[in-house]
Amino acid sequence: MSAVRETIHAGDAPAAIGPYSHGVAEQARRCLANLQAVARAGGTTLERALRITIYMVDLGAFAEVNQVCEEFFATDPPARATVGVAALPRGSAVEIDAIIAV
Repeated sequence: MSAVRETIHAGDAPAAIGPYSHGVAEQARRCLANLQAVARAGGTTLERALRITIYMVDLGAFAEVNQVCEEFFATDPPARATVGVAALPRGSAVEIDAIIAV
């Protein structure tokens, strides 16, 4: 296994949905900034994320969250799953976790 994360593009799979209300976007931006800080504390960077999972109360805000993800992962984004949930702790609209190579 390589020590460098490699982006894989599957030609036979459909293309990722492209970028697209600001409250949810700000929460997503804060989540990713927090993950950046945790990665840095662990001696790595968010750019080495292998996979992120986004939990959203309102999937109608997918476009704005996707746009924020593109700010943090402009090239070679990690694998990603987005999951609609009924609720999140403390009334949050979005939560993001990550698996990051050290």
